[in-house]
Amino acid sequence: MRKQLIILVAALTLVGCGSIGKKRVQTVQPEDIEYNVDRFYDLAILRYRVPDFENLTTGQKALVYYLSEAALWGRDIIYDQNGRYNLRVRRTCEALYQNYQGNREDEQFLLFEKYLKRVWFSNGIHHHYAEDKFVPECTEAWFRQACKEAGVSLADELVRVIFDPSVMPKKVCQDAGKDLLLHSACNYYDGLTQAEAEAWYEQHKDTTAEPRWIGLNSKLIKRNGQVIERVYRSEGDGLYREALQHVVANLEKALEYAETDEQRLAIQKLIAFNRIGDPQLYNEYAIAWVRDLKSRVDFVNGFTEVYGDPLGITGAWESMVNFRDDVATDRTRTLSANAQWFEDNSPTDPKFKKKECRGVTAKVITAAMLAGDCYPSTPIGINLPNANWIRKNYGSKSVTIANLTEAYYMASQGDGMNEEFYISDLECAWAKKYGSLMSDVHVDLHECLGHGSGQLMPGVSKDDLKEHGSTLEEARADLFSLYYMADPKLVELGIVPDEEAYKTQYYHQLLNGAMTQLVRIELGKNIEESHMRDRALIARWVLAHTDSLKPEAQIIERDGKHYLQINDYPGVRRLFGQLLAIVQEVVSTGNYERACQLVEEYAVKVDPDLHRELLSRYEPLGIAPYKGFVNPVYQPVFDEQGKLKDVLIRYDEGYTAQHLRYSRDYSPLPDIND
Repeated sequence: MRKQLIILVAALTLVGCGSIGKKRVQTVQPEDIEYNVDRFYDLAILRYRVPDFENLTTGQKALVYYLSEAALWGRDIIYDQNGRYNLRVRRTCEALYQNYQGNREDEQFLLFEKYLKRVWFSNGIHHHYAEDKFVPECTEAWFRQACKEAGVSLADELVRVIFDPSVMPKKVCQDAGKDLLLHSACNYYDGLTQAEAEAWYEQHKDTTAEPRWIGLNSKLIKRNGQVIERVYRSEGDGLYREALQHVVANLEKALEYAETDEQRLAIQKLIAFNRIGDPQLYNEYAIAWVRDLKSRVDFVNGFTEVYGDPLGITGAWESMVNFRDDVATDRTRTLSANAQWFEDNSPTDPKFKKKECRGVTAKVITAAMLAGDCYPSTPIGINLPNANWIRKNYGSKSVTIANLTEAYYMASQGDGMNEEFYISDLECAWAKKYGSLMSDVHVDLHECLGHGSGQLMPGVSKDDLKEHGSTLEEARADLFSLYYMADPKLVELGIVPDEEAYKTQYYHQLLNGAMTQLVRIELGKNIEESHMRDRALIARWVLAHTDSLKPEAQIIERDGKHYLQINDYPGVRRLFGQLLAIVQEVVSTGNYERACQLVEEYAVKVDPDLHRELLSRYEPLGIAPYKGFVNPVYQPVFDEQGKLKDVLIRYDEGYTAQHLRYSRDYSPLPDIND
């Protein structure tokens, strides 16, 4: 299970502040974009440009437009998957926001407005990264009275959901020893214990050579002592049918503009899957999608990543529409062409290596539309599909999303993060010289090769590591990337300019995993999110296994502050290789006990004294630790016969305006979906 790499070098070195950008005319040029759109709580909203969109053919523009419409119609689904009451909360708050007749500069209203913006950002009432529930800073009494005066219906049950921090406190619980389903607020299960759900999945597991992904697109519900599977589909009594009918309708329109026969087949299979919900159709879609290598316009659409499910089985709804950046793709093509060399020279046990790397394709893309679990918070690298047997037999697609990293960079200038936390001017100079390039190389290696490397042993399932599967898979891909970015092979291939460039990424990754990523966590909390656990595991394991007499890397104290010091960069690489071999063995053999030991020992707990220090150093910088995006607006132009003849792009829509429009135009699901 790959999957989304969200690189903190972008998130932690960027400042995003300011107000909604001023209105612009239709002819706005990309270089005129205001990248910083909005700022609230620990969040900054950025704008991304879509360079070269105007140069696409009419057919390619039409394909982007209809795929984007299909993406937006799935928005309600991710809200409901994230929590049973999320749609009702969002609609109640939006109704109050729009109908409020009082003073909009009043402190209580402004605090309520911040809460609504946060609900939009998280697609629900739990922090998008930390998984903890957040509550409004406005008072319950003000909220009740404001709803009454605005004519907004408000049940006591919903008030408790919104204001009581003890009601559904965590979206996804991964605490050892707890029933993960009973302690998670996500809406993938209803009435089942963890043991009951695991028993159902075990009973229905497909053990064939090309297995169907049972549970990828369904919800398990226990009624009258019986477990029922509610399949996500547009036909019959399918769950989310109201939204999926619109998704299907726009995929059908997109089908007319498919660029290749392979792409046409992939869209046809996806339509059939959304209609019927048969996992076999999903396999056929994924294979057809992997085989489509020539289309410039591409997309992800559907139930994909499993981080939101405590058991790591059911996919969250997401979509990303994109097109290939032909100039920037050369680097990833070079890596893909040498995939077998990297696999053969990995420091892992030979029996866990692939004898033949098939279909490893990689490219740099321009994101054109973000939706569902990809919006507003977005990955900057993707590797799909997630089914290991498809990756092994048919290959995978890996992408780096160039225009999103550009938006991060453009919004980041002069935030002071490196100057505060890096140990010396030398490391800061390396970051300035190599940081942007090596961040891209890290994403490329992680997504293009890391997730596609290695193999499972016969009889081992991707689900065997249970709640730790995502963390270990991300750690495996990160370690693969870190190990190889220091290899002379990358200089030989022209990927990096010299044999010193990797050092800036080594320093950043260890510092981030051991220290700076903790500024994203509230004091007293543990690390919950899989990518953060992955980075903590790597950094803390390396620091715990350095040489006691001549440590390769260490945390030192200077003038009352703690810093990372790396004394032996080649030695750190050796440690990365050792840990990669361990993690690959755990993943390949499905060793759940060893997975628990690694994660619980190195990836979860936080030193409260160090945490307090880091927060105190970070706060004066005024940086929002999390970033998200607003989408561009696409305007179709039709001829007299109703045929689409052009699509125009605008960059003038603000964060609030966009979410209110999406809720008005793309919200077909009922408040509660049982």
